[in-house]
Amino acid sequence: MSQINSLVIDIGRRAREASLSLAVASSLQKRDALIYGAKLIKENTENILKNNKIDLDFGESKGLSDALMDRLLLNPERIASMIVGLEAIANQDDPIGEIMEAWERPNGLEIKRVRTPLGVIGVIYESRPNVTADAGALCVKAGNSVILRCGSESYYSSIAIHSCLQKGLLKANLPADAVQLIPTRDRAAVESLLKMTDYVDVIVPRGGKSLVGLVQSEARVPVFAHLEGIVHIYLDRAADPKKAFDVILNSKTRRTGICGAAECLLINNEILEGLGSEIVKMLLDAGVEVRADREAIKIPGTVAANKDDWGKEFLDSKIAVRVVADLEEAINHIQNYSSRHTDCIITENLEARDKFFSELDSAILMHNASTQFADGGEFGMGAEIGIATGKLHARGPVGTVQLTSFKYLVEGQGTTRD
Repeated sequence: MSQINSLVIDIGRRAREASLSLAVASSLQKRDALIYGAKLIKENTENILKNNKIDLDFGESKGLSDALMDRLLLNPERIASMIVGLEAIANQDDPIGEIMEAWERPNGLEIKRVRTPLGVIGVIYESRPNVTADAGALCVKAGNSVILRCGSESYYSSIAIHSCLQKGLLKANLPADAVQLIPTRDRAAVESLLKMTDYVDVIVPRGGKSLVGLVQSEARVPVFAHLEGIVHIYLDRAADPKKAFDVILNSKTRRTGICGAAECLLINNEILEGLGSEIVKMLLDAGVEVRADREAIKIPGTVAANKDDWGKEFLDSKIAVRVVADLEEAINHIQNYSSRHTDCIITENLEARDKFFSELDSAILMHNASTQFADGGEFGMGAEIGIATGKLHARGPVGTVQLTSFKYLVEGQGTTRD
């Protein structure tokens, strides 16, 4: 334990030193570092896939679920998407130094609020090796150093990707220590990272409920919480049938193991015997297990839901279905069971949409759009470091801008205060 603690403290110290250089790095340097990193990932695709195979075999031996194995899997298409994300981040406007607001006081003082880096960010994540690239790139673009702690199941994939990012930094004459990966699977490293108040400015957990809960309870530094995606869709009586079929099927089945996948469908009672039943049958035909309440259970092929199915993140081809009397009841259900990640309404009634948007407080609210769009890349951020479900500092997809703070620059002319 003491050896691991010493290792992590040394990583933190080097990250802090690197952050001082990165904070004043030019926009061109940061861009070049990420472009070089993306190029190296492309050139090393075969090696990354070979390392990913080691991780997949390890995950299979651990008995990971199909959803977690899907998160772990890399293939040429996913690596190509990772490269596109890196290039998109590289080509974004540099947020550092941006004048957010400026004003002059009656006494002559000129005040500016200017965007600055946060400093050192610790990212703890499970399964998804692509987070290595996304988190590293976003932090560098925002002028931050980052300490990455991947899950044991994605260890070798993450090491291969991380190596490309560090070489990209060196190519751009930036310190390699700006992006570090803790080189151990030992969970003691997580405990050390969470307590490094001298070196780490914020922790971002990216994983399941147990990981986020551990981080929130043990961390001594601020946390951007990325909670589970208990995503609801309310099918209103004024829904357009084609939009409903398309959106609900995509929301549930495109990728069942991501946090934006729909986990609960609420159907207005007035359309249960028509559109509602047809939607449920569509899900059943697509291989989705439908766990239904006492009203929806009348639809052949469904199974009875139990109390634990409400407010559950299945991350699988399963969905809970409940029939509600109206929009008000749907909102009440979501308020009781949502994780405040993403929730959606399907309706052509704009008053219903406005009520849904105003009375619910999830980080992302959608209207007639697949919940699988709950993703920083789809929001135009290039990528995201997570979906923050808290309310302080960052909320929703955490991209480059959300990884910054600000300071006030005040100029006077020998100005004194009475």
